[in-house]
Order: sequence, then structure tokens, then C-alpha cells
Amino acid sequence: MKIVVLDGYTLNPGDLSWESLENLGECKIYARTSLTDEAEIINRIGDAEIIITNKTPITRNVFDACKNIKYVGVLATGYNVVDIAAAKEKNIPVCNIPTYGTAAVAQFAIALLLEICHHIGHHNKAVHDGRWENNEDWCFWDYPLIELAGKTIGIIGYGRIGQTTGKLAKALGMNVIAYDAIREIGSKDSVCKMVSLDDLFKTADVIALHCPLFPSTKGIICKENIAKMKDGVIILNNSRGGLIVEEDLREALDSGKVFAAGLDVVSTEPIKSDNPLIGAKNCIITPHISWAPKESRARLMNIAVDNIKSFLAANPVNVVN
Repeated sequence: MKIVVLDGYTLNPGDLSWESLENLGECKIYARTSLTDEAEIINRIGDAEIIITNKTPITRNVFDACKNIKYVGVLATGYNVVDIAAAKEKNIPVCNIPTYGTAAVAQFAIALLLEICHHIGHHNKAVHDGRWENNEDWCFWDYPLIELAGKTIGIIGYGRIGQTTGKLAKALGMNVIAYDAIREIGSKDSVCKMVSLDDLFKTADVIALHCPLFPSTKGIICKENIAKMKDGVIILNNSRGGLIVEEDLREALDSGKVFAAGLDVVSTEPIKSDNPLIGAKNCIITPHISWAPKESRARLMNIAVDNIKSFLAANPVNVVN
């Protein structure tokens, strides 16, 4: 069985082992493959039967050219890089990794929030730059410091990650509300009460996005919905960049309507220099690393291998098409 990994570097930059995958067949691992050069993608796949991709697109043209493909594994939860309709027509299962990063992504959402509340990185640099040593008072701070206890976090998307973020927020003393399209408004669990989307916008001091990017959620953070929010709201997004209309968020940040934003994702990745959020007031942007602790990447690797083993045993799992 020939296996090709088209873009393995972000999963394994050298601190994990490919051995468990290599044990499954003849394996070729590329660190990176062009996202735009379809000829290169086709050439690298060649006559391989199992294709592993993270962000390298597998289009209908690729499926048509590479007739030996029998399985596509996506090294992520999202699978929009694969033409799943074309794969289904050819009876090729496409399998994703649905649950590897729940704890890591929720933890990162809270990390973004805590950085907004305390600006720890900034104040650490200030100390190392000598500002504390030369300060006439015994302490100083350059930004408003925010206590979260008693404030309300509104979580949009109350799946595994949203629920875990809710538990962490509750542990900080926050009130937790959430909106999810498939959950009944008014229902409760031990952490959270489900509310309408408009009530969430109206009530929350902090809004955390943990929903998939669907047509119904694209641009959910927009001028119209920002107007419904509290003045000084904090917005967190480490789900998908397309959930936010970036021009509208920039305007709201610069005006102060939105106090701060913590973002690990943007609409086009890697970010472009003309992204409207670069230089926005009180906007933290990190390079899509919520998923990347070694523990979660090792879990992802193990699930990817188990997915292939299940396919080889004629019992594929985590099939998205």
C-alpha cells in the first residue's frame, strides 16, 4: 500500500515520529506541497492509494488524474480542502480527525482572554526593559486590568470545545451562557444556560466563537450584530476566521465599541499584510496555533493512523462523505 503525506511539517516538525504510519505501507512524506500548483500535487500523489493532507487541496482534477486513490485522510477536523462530492462519486472515503484538540483549543481561548485581561507579555517586557527598576512606585500597569469573576461569557457553538471552554470559564467565576443552533433555548446543564443569539449578544461581556464555518455562521460577527452587543465587549475567535467580518471588527475595535479581540484565526491564512485587523486597537492575533501543543498533535497522529487501520480492515471511521 503506497501512502503519501502531502504536507506533514505542521503536524510533525520533528518532535514526533512517523513510524506508526510508515509501518502501514510504503510511505513518502513531504514537509510541504504547493497549495496552488495542481501539477505538483498530482505528480507527488502519483499512483499512491492512501493520501494524507492537512491544507493541500485535493480537487476533482486531482481525483481524475490520480486514479489509484482509494482513501483520503485529513490531518484536521475541517475537511473543506477536499472535494468530498468528487470523492464520494468515486467511492473514496474521506476521513477527518474530529476530537484531538478539544482541551488545547479551549485552553487557548482562555489564554487569549487572560492576556487581554492582564497583558502579561507586555508587562513582562516592560520589566526586562528596566521600567520597573526605574519606576518611582512599587508597581505600575499600562492597561486596564480586568477581573473575570462575575462577568458573563457567551459561547457561540456549544459542542465539545465550547463545553470545555465553558467549564474553564466557570472555574474562573464567570457566568456561562451559550447559543447553539441544535440546542433548545432555555435548556441548562451544570455549567451553562442556552439562550437565543440576540440574548447572547445583548448579555455577554465576553463572546467566544466555537462554531463551525457554515453559510449560516459566516460573518456572524458583523456590524449589525456588533451593534447589539454591550459596549466594551471582548471577542475571542480560535475557530474559523470567516466567522468574522474583519472590516467591521476593525471599526468596532478602533471606536471602542469592542474593547478587545483575541484571534488565533483570520479569513486568509497565512495572514496578508492588508488584513484590516493588523494594527487594530487592542487586537491580539496569533498564527493559528490553538491546536498545536505536542500532546494534541500526538493524539492527532494516532487517530490518523487508527483511521487508516480501520479503512484497511474494511471498517472506515470518521468518514465525512
